[in-house]
Amino acid sequence: MTAAPARPLPTRPETAAPPPGAPPLPGSASTALRGVLAGPPRAARVLARYPGSLYLELRGAAEPRVVAVVAADAARPPNSVVLAAAVRDRPFRRVGDGADVRVGEGRIEAGGLLVRARRRWDPRPALGTPAPGPCARGLRSVERALADAGGRGGLAGHPAPERLADRCAAGDLAGAVEAAERIVGLGPGLTPSGDDILAGLLASLLLVGGALRDGGRAVRLAAWLGAAVTEDAGTRTTAPSATLLHCAARGAAGAEVGAVLRAVVGREAAVPAVRRLLAVGRSSGPDLVRGAVAGARAALALAAAERAARGG
Repeated sequence: MTAAPARPLPTRPETAAPPPGAPPLPGSASTALRGVLAGPPRAARVLARYPGSLYLELRGAAEPRVVAVVAADAARPPNSVVLAAAVRDRPFRRVGDGADVRVGEGRIEAGGLLVRARRRWDPRPALGTPAPGPCARGLRSVERALADAGGRGGLAGHPAPERLADRCAAGDLAGAVEAAERIVGLGPGLTPSGDDILAGLLASLLLVGGALRDGGRAVRLAAWLGAAVTEDAGTRTTAPSATLLHCAARGAAGAEVGAVLRAVVGREAAVPAVRRLLAVGRSSGPDLVRGAVAGARAALALAAAERAARGG
């Protein structure tokens, strides 16, 4: 998931350093980054710079290896630090591709940008304990909103995402892993379409399954599928995508995906939530919605099977 337009900005900085005495920008860091930001300073490099976001890759670090720094009015992936500055403030104008970058001790330094992460935000949405009926109605509302908006992802027409959704709904781990293997890293972009679908599905399967009273099978499937997908993600896809998959496997969905999942369980309106997610990136939004819908549908199906197995 990227908070990015189709093309990144040129990464030549406008000025080499911040104005003398310029105060650091305050930021709110995802709890998924707690270990990264609390630890000692580590060297990083600029992966991409957009009007509303900056992507930094830590050198020699375990996941999450990529930190996204985003403007307050940009999309919020699960591995992001949200600035107290809007896109119109051009917070990344002094950051170039050769910038000296350090991340740690609660700070991010990148060329002319200095951020202090003073607050935290949780990328795992609070879903409560929804009943199956309202959850099914919420899912239908999300599906209608998606159909009405006409969102098509980067793998539209490819058979693997449909097979992945079907195998998950059937509780077939081997079949789900086989289908997932076909789309890891598939598609262009900073986060390829196949990975966005997988991230939406993993987070939805784990979080919706965890919220449902009979969602144990969904949670177990999410754990096994997440372990399989992330095992070699670092060698099969882009660094931002690998981090996104690792976050999703832990239930870190991000703000826009989290809003759609809250709509599934009836805690948010479906239409605005789906529209906000569809607006993310060129194809990331539609792909993430598609994955989230597949995960929620599978979680409901597996919960129903669990109730039936115990005669409930």
